[in-house]
Amino acid sequence: MEQKIHQGRNVKRFREMLGIKQESLAFDLGNDWNQKKISMLEQKDVIEDDILDQISHILKIPVEAFQNFDEEQAINIISNTFHDTQGLINYNPTFNNNPIEKLISLHEEKIALYERMLKEKDEMMTRLEKLINK
Repeated sequence: MEQKIHQGRNVKRFREMLGIKQESLAFDLGNDWNQKKISMLEQKDVIEDDILDQISHILKIPVEAFQNFDEEQAINIISNTFHDTQGLINYNPTFNNNPIEKLISLHEEKIALYERMLKEKDEMMTRLEKLINK
């Protein structure tokens, strides 16, 4: 059984992956486009080649991606490729940082910052006192 590619759904998937709203795509396509028209386009099984070319140019995705991407096929490829997770996942990770040392370092930085702020405050007070006493 041959799986049918749904080009409109593919446009929607890629648009959403790029974080582009329907209104924005409609604006980029031109004056005769609006959000509702993009929504209807994304429901179509097959999209006209000239419109796919425009969308491809706007989203910077090859036309073939819209025409050939099949989610089920992609899932099958991924699941068949990554069946051996033993080498991919480290179940006993080791970390080279010591959280206590990091905490101490951050505390020392905070103390140094407070000392600089106090010194600047004292200098500012001295300058203000000089201005007031003139």
